[in-house]
Amino acid sequence: MGTFSGRGADLLVECLVRAGLGPLFGVPGDTGVVFYDALYGRTKDIRHILARDERHAAAMADGFARVSNSVGVVEVSSGGGTTYVIGGLGEAYAAGVPILVLTSDIHTASRGTGALTEIDQEALFAAVTKYRVRVARAAEIPAAMEKALTEITSGRPAPAVVILPEDVLDERVVVDESTLDGLAGLANLPRSRPAATVDRAVHILSRARKPAILAGSGVHLSGAYANLRRLAEKAGIPVATTIHGRGVLPDDCPWSIGVAGNNGGREEVNAYLREADVVLLVGTRANATDTDGFTAPSRDSAKIVAIDIDASRAGRNYPGALDLVGDADQILGQLADALPLTKNHEPVRTYEPDQPVSLPAGQLLPADVIRVAQEAIGGPAVVVADPGTPTPNVVTYWQVSEAGRTVIVPRGHGPMGYAIPAAVGIALARPGKPVLALTADGSFNMACGELETVSRLGLPIVFVQFTNHSMGWIKMLQHLYSGGRYFGVDPGTVDAAKIAEASGIRGVRARDLADVKTAVAEAVRTGTSVYIDVEVPHLIDHVPPVPAWTRALAGDTERPVY
Repeated sequence: MGTFSGRGADLLVECLVRAGLGPLFGVPGDTGVVFYDALYGRTKDIRHILARDERHAAAMADGFARVSNSVGVVEVSSGGGTTYVIGGLGEAYAAGVPILVLTSDIHTASRGTGALTEIDQEALFAAVTKYRVRVARAAEIPAAMEKALTEITSGRPAPAVVILPEDVLDERVVVDESTLDGLAGLANLPRSRPAATVDRAVHILSRARKPAILAGSGVHLSGAYANLRRLAEKAGIPVATTIHGRGVLPDDCPWSIGVAGNNGGREEVNAYLREADVVLLVGTRANATDTDGFTAPSRDSAKIVAIDIDASRAGRNYPGALDLVGDADQILGQLADALPLTKNHEPVRTYEPDQPVSLPAGQLLPADVIRVAQEAIGGPAVVVADPGTPTPNVVTYWQVSEAGRTVIVPRGHGPMGYAIPAAVGIALARPGKPVLALTADGSFNMACGELETVSRLGLPIVFVQFTNHSMGWIKMLQHLYSGGRYFGVDPGTVDAAKIAEASGIRGVRARDLADVKTAVAEAVRTGTSVYIDVEVPHLIDHVPPVPAWTRALAGDTERPVY
């Protein structure tokens, strides 16, 4: 067995390569200069993606991780780098996305002196990571990396951070090659498979009068698509999804009834869940947004069976639930094997057509834009949507033709400005495949700097911006629940198409559906990027699929508690 010798920074890069990690999204800073020097000599082994902002670097790693089902990696430096990246990690932590954060820190000898960029990084990251480790000596780097990656991919995925002072990165070190052996394969997302006893669940489900399944992102993480469908078909159980669960079944599956909850949820789907006597929760937080205020399913009348990899989360929002702790794919398979074939239940189709809408000249409905864009793409694609106008529209109107994680919506925290940088990570995870990023004018102004990154990397991303000249979601809340007293929600207008052009991307101001179709088709045909600015009605004038808002307009003015 040989040895590895070099600086701590060189050893860190070697660990990344041995673990199969990459690309590495980051922004250089003072304390990380030696790490970038180490990367300089390893460009054939690991790809570095320069972002324009650390928050965006985290969103890139997030998007990459979601569609590749592997660990995303982000690198930042002390001070502004660490404080900025926190804004991108909150979403990943809440949504269960596996991200490794590498952060350099000030020299160990400078701690406590008030040095430039000094901050307690372990305390800073405590709220958005499941594991934190500060490396004291260069020889400890392999063990720290192996432990962090194991924590990230064990149980419920979440970010972890490895903190490396600049003197550790500079330190000369010699380690035995065997210390690196444990890193192999840790970039992928293994699922722990503890045994679960399903007898009681089988008893409950087999006696259900009107059963239902509410599926979340845990189905994606576990790759449980086949067993979910097998269970639904054999036991005759309709399947609703949360926003993050969108795509666990294709839309043409007769047992798929659509999205539940209060953001993109269909009222017909919520109604079905309210009336269900037994509901199987699979890999979902089942929070207030997912369940329309814990009414769909009902806390009072439904028996809940909850599958989750994390014992602390299984059924936690439904007191009295039967918890099945373990891997979703394994447990769904056990249930499908054990439950009898039934013909007591019939497939349910809940969709009702939307009513025609008259619009001012030049305005387009988001639903129509999404339909035309999907037709123009003409094949498999990943769609990523920002919060606000894009979210309820994409989860409702984008058609999923095959099971998989192809609809990405950041509803862990709902951070504006997510879609543009996340699309970068998604495009790198699916090279050469179309990516559609739906954003809005408010989110655009938070993330437009990354359009240069898209141009620099030559990524084939189609951007569509829904423009209503306001902070539309918040203005709608003020309209419904604050008596129309609008405050702080009307910024000035920015010409997004011109900014895209200045960043090296074709910009289009589409004023009819033909413009949208032509621009999307041309970008897909040529494998290039395009930024399409579309004028849409304000949410006040055309309400998206948000059930609480429909109820508010009908007279229920009590603001929902999320």
